[in-house]
Amino acid sequence: PMGSERTEVRKRQMAASPETPAAAQAQLSTGNRGSNACCFCWCCCCSCSCLTVRNQEEERARRTSHELQAEGIPNCEESPAPTLEEVNAWAQSFDKLMLTPAGRNAFREFLRTEFSEENMLFWMACEELKQESNKSVIEEKARLIYEDYISILSPKEVSLDSRVREVINRNMLEPSQHTFDDAQLQIYTLMHRDSYPRFMNSAIYKDLLQSLSEKSIEA
Repeated sequence: PMGSERTEVRKRQMAASPETPAAAQAQLSTGNRGSNACCFCWCCCCSCSCLTVRNQEEERARRTSHELQAEGIPNCEESPAPTLEEVNAWAQSFDKLMLTPAGRNAFREFLRTEFSEENMLFWMACEELKQESNKSVIEEKARLIYEDYISILSPKEVSLDSRVREVINRNMLEPSQHTFDDAQLQIYTLMHRDSYPRFMNSAIYKDLLQSLSEKSIEA
């Protein structure tokens, strides 16, 4: 009888008692693991997604620039090889650099390394437009320039302020050889102030200068 009473008491105590420490620890461990996994997964996925999107955008920008180079854009203007005197003159002013096809070619090669070749392409397109006199040809070329370099949908869009864009939009109502004059000047100034100083310190310019200097000495 005594053993029977002890058994009943133990059964009642076990029924009324909370989970055993081992069970409680197992549940706590499982709960923590689930919570941590969820938290870690969210943080990781969020950061990875952001990084992935950002990396994809940067890669797309690089790929777009390379694709532009292959889409019917001539690699360079036809010109004789520059002389040592010409290359030295490029260092005197940006105007002298831009006056010669060889200078524009070398500078354009540098712009390509900085993924800003569209600035030179736009400037050259504006120069070509100024040479036209036929109204229908002017209108067609102006439309193409707008679509290629002004439209915000174009991968070759150049950087222009809102004032210049408004001027262009007004001019496009009746295109002329001078529709993009303000924009062309702004891009020319941008290349002069921003890219030209880096070009003068670039390997492209220094290597060309050294090569011509060595040839001059040998001669």
